Amino acid sequence: MPEFHARNTPRARSLRNSATISEKRLWLYLNKRQRRGHRFSRQIPIGPYFCDFLCREACLVVEVDGDTHDYTVEHDQRRDAFMRKDGYRILRFQNEDIRDGLESVLLKIDDALLEWEAAQAHPGSAS
Repeated sequence: MPEFHARNTPRARSLRNSATISEKRLWLYLNKRQRRGHRFSRQIPIGPYFCDFLCREACLVVEVDGDTHDYTVEHDQRRDAFMRKDGYRILRFQNEDIRDGLESVLLKIDDALLEWEAAQAHPGSAS
């Protein structure tokens, strides 16, 4: 499991307070261990980057991308590569995905968690 460092709490708080409507809506379904009993946190730093949502146990990052991500493709690619190098899996969704297809988004998150659970139950099996 990747090493965790102390949080930049003021920055994390600022990001939580300025969450988009889609991030707030998704959080309603990620908090309080609602996804297969796994705990998610919001606005957690991984190295120099902050991720929207993180399940530490399953090393799963969930990102909600809005219009501004259209202009930061290279930054997002570097960020994702950095996180993947440390063993994180990343799911990216658009604001529209959450607005228009929340059930599908939640199923994809649950599937990623189920895949991780299966790998833990059967270490060494191909995934």
